[in-house]
Amino acid sequence: MTPLKWFYGFLKKQRAKIILGLVLTTFISALAVINPQISGSIIDDVILGGNYDKLTILLIALIACTALRSILRFFYQLVFEKASQSVLYEMRDKVYRKLLQEDFAFYNKNRTGDLMSRQTGDMDAVRHFIAFVIYCVYENLLLFLLALTMIFTINVKLALCMLLVLPMTAYNTYRQMKAVKPAFARNRQQFSSLNTFVQENISGNRVVRAFAKEDYEQEKFEKENDEFKAAQIDSAKIWKKYVPRFELFSNLLTVVLMLFGGYLVIHNEMTLGNLVTVNGYLWMLTNPLRFCGWWINDIQRFNTCIEKIYDTYSQEPDVKTPHVPHERKHFDGDIEFRNVSYRADDEDIVTDINFKVKKGQTIGIIGSTGAGKSTIMNLLCRFYDTTSGDVLIDGVNVKDYNLYDLRDNIGMAMQDVFLFSDTIEGNIAYAKPDCPFEDVKKAAIMADANHFINTLPDKYDTIVGERGVGLSGGQKQRISLARALLKDPAILILDDTTSAVDMETESYIQQQLKTLNHTCTIFVIAYRISSIIDADQILVMDAGRIIEQGTHDELVAKGGYYANAFKNQYGDMSDVKRGGKDNGSK
Repeated sequence: MTPLKWFYGFLKKQRAKIILGLVLTTFISALAVINPQISGSIIDDVILGGNYDKLTILLIALIACTALRSILRFFYQLVFEKASQSVLYEMRDKVYRKLLQEDFAFYNKNRTGDLMSRQTGDMDAVRHFIAFVIYCVYENLLLFLLALTMIFTINVKLALCMLLVLPMTAYNTYRQMKAVKPAFARNRQQFSSLNTFVQENISGNRVVRAFAKEDYEQEKFEKENDEFKAAQIDSAKIWKKYVPRFELFSNLLTVVLMLFGGYLVIHNEMTLGNLVTVNGYLWMLTNPLRFCGWWINDIQRFNTCIEKIYDTYSQEPDVKTPHVPHERKHFDGDIEFRNVSYRADDEDIVTDINFKVKKGQTIGIIGSTGAGKSTIMNLLCRFYDTTSGDVLIDGVNVKDYNLYDLRDNIGMAMQDVFLFSDTIEGNIAYAKPDCPFEDVKKAAIMADANHFINTLPDKYDTIVGERGVGLSGGQKQRISLARALLKDPAILILDDTTSAVDMETESYIQQQLKTLNHTCTIFVIAYRISSIIDADQILVMDAGRIIEQGTHDELVAKGGYYANAFKNQYGDMSDVKRGGKDNGSK
């Protein structure tokens, strides 16, 4: 499917409005023929012919025709505007729904600013095309043809003389169309780049200020701004080159009318009234020529924008729900990784991962940065698909599940905590927006967030800033944990969730998580051994492989990677206490 065919799929749903608008436009264009005829009649019949009784009727007809055209113009512009807003609403909604279905790989390749440009500036170009360009081009072409036809009925020689301008206009139209398309493509690309830069810097303004890099970022912004300005100027140079030519061609028609038309009147080949009538049609000829360049720009801008929107929309995710999914609304939580490997960008991320988890068990995962800990959980959630091997939940490959059912059974407190610009209650209740407040509070208590929330001025109604600005790292982590717990999932994933909280809070959270035993399978990814010391099974990862596997005591007894990490964190191992108490380090 081409971008234009895709666009037409939206436009045809508004065909009733579009057809009505074009019919009104046709009727208004036909009415435009009347006024010049009346003006010519006033000259020939009233002023030169002396038939003053006819003047009143002609003036009433002139006023009525003008008033009717004005009223109908308002209505057809309203019709096109409504059609454009309807198309824009449906298109923006469809593109946004597709963005929600895209996988992590899509967002790794596309910048946020570019995607925002598709939904804002590019969409507005589509609206402008439907609301203005369609009827404007159609109306002016119709006016041009009607005027030319009427001039032929008045004087063939004059009409043929005016036609001499058309080949030059057509040639310049073709040249401008070829020149302006790449210019607009570069223009939109630079706009997206500038938009991305600004979005990233506003989001990261605290980092910029913390490192006193305002001047450095200003220089980078000026470079982006200069490139966008250069793209705009290059586009303007094309307009500067061609638009004056169209203006010249339109003015040539006036010169032709005055010189050759005057000559024909002097030689009695046409009347003065005929000359006035042709002069009345002149704007119907000159306007299309004068604005032809601008309409070409609008059309090419529309083409460029719809291609960019469709390019974003048409990218199919690698991870999608199978055509006939395995239907299961509630999972038990038995999990198996069977010879699982994942490769991305010609690099092995995880290799030959094998382990089994029974329902209700707690699994600890530990390892160095980049060892592949989070990747395993991403494969479990099907944020990515395995390159080889199988990930099974309750004996069924995750690729065979409906994606919504799969992820609806998994609660996840991510390493990078994201909080919405909403109340604390709204952030915790994100998974269950309609749940009672008591459930929200219960989840907050389990995550040890209730105490600090109640110290805030508006308690649970406190608005947190974008991405949780105004809260400490530990507070954001606890809200994220409460959000995952409120979901009451069959599988709970805690990705370094307690790294920013103190040991006492971590111990309390571990005690609360034990109440979920036998009802929820829990994965805990951590760097602190205190977070996973009581796990039923611990996976030790390095360079994308599981190098050790077992309980805490078994791994300490082996004297390998885990034992060394444990010794480095706690020194004398005998000082570490078990059973959910404070595992303080020396």
